[in-house]
Amino acid sequence: MIKNINFEIINNEDLAELCADEFKYIKMIEVSQNIKLEINKDNINISGQEEDIYKGKKIIDVLLGRINSGLKLNVETLEHYTSNDNFQEIIDKNIENSKEAIAFTYDNKIIRAKSHGQKYYIDSINRNDLTFCLGPAGTGKTFLAVLMATEALRKKEVKKIILVRPAVEAGEQLGFLPGDLQEKIQPYIRPLYDSLFFLLGFEQVEKLLERKVIEIAPLAYMRGRTLDDAFIILDEGQNATVEQMKMFLTRFGFNSKVVVTGDPSQNDLKKGEVSGLLHSVELLRGIKGIKIIKLYKNDVFRHHLVKEIIEAYEKGGI
Repeated sequence: MIKNINFEIINNEDLAELCADEFKYIKMIEVSQNIKLEINKDNINISGQEEDIYKGKKIIDVLLGRINSGLKLNVETLEHYTSNDNFQEIIDKNIENSKEAIAFTYDNKIIRAKSHGQKYYIDSINRNDLTFCLGPAGTGKTFLAVLMATEALRKKEVKKIILVRPAVEAGEQLGFLPGDLQEKIQPYIRPLYDSLFFLLGFEQVEKLLERKVIEIAPLAYMRGRTLDDAFIILDEGQNATVEQMKMFLTRFGFNSKVVVTGDPSQNDLKKGEVSGLLHSVELLRGIKGIKIIKLYKNDVFRHHLVKEIIEAYEKGGI
């Protein structure tokens, strides 16, 4: 039975590389997997037998990951993937050059990039003032951003870390919840705390929070601030409205660095409301000093079932 799916592309530069040399690589994928690929502005339509479609999509996923990591495509690499059913295992074995230590935790655990995509993400944060990172759960979007923030603080490159999340579930109406600000927002900020505790330890995090060296706040509380000498992270950026994203992106001041993370497939905004993350990615693409990174399923490093779960939901159109 002939089926077709749309494969959304976040980074048009990656798509242009995949379509290089008069669509040479696209034609190789079509012939080898017996599928038809229709290239549009921001997506690829794949049609063919169901099993062939999803094998072709996996190959495109891995190739885009390589391109996003700064690696060039060539015919030999593509032939290697298209002729081998275990191409994901092949890519996993070829990431050793991404595995130098990035940092150490408070109890001396070594932190390494686990994929080319993660390594490229880290390099982008180092080289740019504003980095957007989009990708599914388990790709390390938030953890690596927090890691780079703590490293910048340790090296005295910044004076404070500010971690921000939209409190969508509370409708940003935090005044009606009991407790002080930290107690009100704790359920929505928990993943950021988990990363901080893992990297710095509970006691150090508590001290830095007390001294306001680390601030954790809902997105609505950023209005009116200008943040100099700070490393600012907006997590779950897909849940920011266009207006909120504009407000946030105009907060950072001199000697500051901003990272915005999000998964467009997990949008909790009201039906019909445009995500500020996708809007800003499209609007700001190509501006010097701003980098857009897309992580893929091959960058997922949680329980081995997470990749399968993501793929199953994609097959179901969810």
